[in-house]
Amino acid sequence: MNAPSPLQTPSTGHHPDPTPPRKEQRKKTSRLRVLLPSVLAILWLAWTSWGGQTFGNLSEVTTSDQAAFLPVDAESTQAMELQERFADDDAVPATVVAAPAEGGELPAEAIAEAGELAEEISELSGVVQVIPPQPDEDGSALQMLILLEEAATEDGTLDELRSLVGESLDQDSWEAYVTGPAALSGDFVEAFAGIDGVLLLVAIAAVFLILIAVYRSVLLPVLVLLSSIGALCAAITVIWGMAQQGWITLDDQTQGILSILVIGAATDYSLLLVARYREELAHAENRHAALWAAVRRSTPPILASGGTVAVAMLCLLFSDLNSNQALGPVASTGIVFAMLATLTFLPALLALIGRPAFWPKVPHVQTDTSASQFRLWRGVAAAVRRRPRAVWLVVTLLLLACAAGVTQLKAHGVPQTEMVLAETETQAGQALLEEHFDAGTGAPSSVFVSAEDASEALETVTGTEGVATAHLLDEDSAPATDPSAAHQVDGWVQISATLDHAGDSLEAEDTVRDLRAELDSLPGEALVGGTTATQVDTNDTAQRDLTVIIPMVLIAITAILILLLRSVVAPLILVATTVLSYLAALGVSALVFNHLFEFPGADPSVPLYGFMFLVALGVDYNIFLMTRAREESPQHGAAEGTLRSLVVTGGVITSAGVVLAATFAALAVLPIMFMVQLAFLVAVGILIDTFVVRTLQVPALCVELGRRIWWPSRRTEPMS
Repeated sequence: MNAPSPLQTPSTGHHPDPTPPRKEQRKKTSRLRVLLPSVLAILWLAWTSWGGQTFGNLSEVTTSDQAAFLPVDAESTQAMELQERFADDDAVPATVVAAPAEGGELPAEAIAEAGELAEEISELSGVVQVIPPQPDEDGSALQMLILLEEAATEDGTLDELRSLVGESLDQDSWEAYVTGPAALSGDFVEAFAGIDGVLLLVAIAAVFLILIAVYRSVLLPVLVLLSSIGALCAAITVIWGMAQQGWITLDDQTQGILSILVIGAATDYSLLLVARYREELAHAENRHAALWAAVRRSTPPILASGGTVAVAMLCLLFSDLNSNQALGPVASTGIVFAMLATLTFLPALLALIGRPAFWPKVPHVQTDTSASQFRLWRGVAAAVRRRPRAVWLVVTLLLLACAAGVTQLKAHGVPQTEMVLAETETQAGQALLEEHFDAGTGAPSSVFVSAEDASEALETVTGTEGVATAHLLDEDSAPATDPSAAHQVDGWVQISATLDHAGDSLEAEDTVRDLRAELDSLPGEALVGGTTATQVDTNDTAQRDLTVIIPMVLIAITAILILLLRSVVAPLILVATTVLSYLAALGVSALVFNHLFEFPGADPSVPLYGFMFLVALGVDYNIFLMTRAREESPQHGAAEGTLRSLVVTGGVITSAGVVLAATFAALAVLPIMFMVQLAFLVAVGILIDTFVVRTLQVPALCVELGRRIWWPSRRTEPMS
């Protein structure tokens, strides 16, 4: 007798009911299809709400102190530490400069009136010290040095000072301004004041309008933007924690770049997912199956492109500037959450809403939109197929011609007063100060030498070209009568050097470099610090980062592409074309900066930041193109597979490029030269990469090389 079947009971041999009724199974599946997306959506909405509240608290962990971003071994950093030992209070100088409104000599009662103002200023909260007013040589203007607490620009002390000066020195009789480093810091705080609101609103509005044009739908753009905002808010909670723990030094500039990067990247990834979802809906009746297939097929390219950007950004950890070091983990965190939101939050929203999300153009099974949707890209593919060599040669020559403009780039720094692209009281005050006094009066350089070298050092500093006056300081920070009266701290003495040029000018930077070179001849150690020295060290460190970080990023991206595409030739071509695209954008930008915008120069960090975003994000689009090409190649061959990929991905990648360019262009709403330059460079570079490199140059090279593009892999050859 045979043994009973596992599906039979030994006692009866009858089959029990092995599964619930099919109807109940369908109900259970239906409930899960609603429950799981609902839970995900609720969790993301809660996280978004939490992140939105945290957004307003970022000011608690941000700093605008440029010296805080320098490495500890920078000379100006060491000088600043010595300065703190010489003075009990950390102070930032501001200068009040005034002259009669109608010119001429100061009225007899002017000095007395200014003295009364000095007494009133000394009573303000946040004022550390007031140096009595001093007239210029011909008695046509006066200046007054005020030392303010570091928080003066944030706690309102600077605003109170300006109001008091305006009330005491009548504008009808006086031309009076508050200038100097403290005032300049206040200008930057005011310029970045819109970073939480205006910048984000402009970026979101631009993306929303583009998404409406792309989808011709109202609801779908809202879902995509909600997912992108969720990614940003979630990233903010983690970044706030890193800054609070002291792991990173966060500034307003990094915060603004984070907002733009996350909104742009998350929207790009969403465009890829939604395009694949629409494609699947045209072949599947079950929308849940279509969504799952879209998520499954979109995940590899999204993770590959996002992972490439994240790894590239983490290379900034090897920077010597703390601001650059912070951007690495900040940007990487933002990219991770952009991927996470696109692969969880957005699918949850789409699962709950279904096909109506595309209304009024709802995709249905057997809906054929290819004729109109791919007509343009079939034409481009046909042109590349006919003459691939001519296409890539012409494009390469055009890009090389644009790249020639790089020789015109003046990325050696600009005066800090010109970094704010608006007429400010600080700029007007600096101009008046330079007209009547030594331009560097408001921001003297501090030289620290051993007490034994005091006399020789003072003689060296005084004799250096570009130094107007110099004197040793006594215990009250006043000029010492002789070297023996100089205040000593652990064997060090301090020399205050007033420069001929404004402390933030390029001429002043050259003077500081000369000072350091001259002081190297002293027997003992010498340190030059102050506002100008800090700017010198920042610019020099930025130049060093450019030569160190760029090769690291190129090596990292190339290695990732080799692993991802399982090829050597394709990654080298993708990286080379992306770098050429970056150089072309940099060349065009240099010409526009010099001749159209008439900028005096560029911040040394602009080329590095532009490289990070253009190369990492430019490779993104090539990953989208080439991963689909690899998918098509086994059936159609390497050349034809690339062209089919171009046709299928052309619309979505172009839309993604336009979105990302628009979001970075939003940085230009901040009246900061660095932000405007970065906005222009990245926007132009992305458009070049989207419409020229990825559309023409890369496909033409792939067609020209054929299956050799995938060497040494042979799995991409057509199946027999």
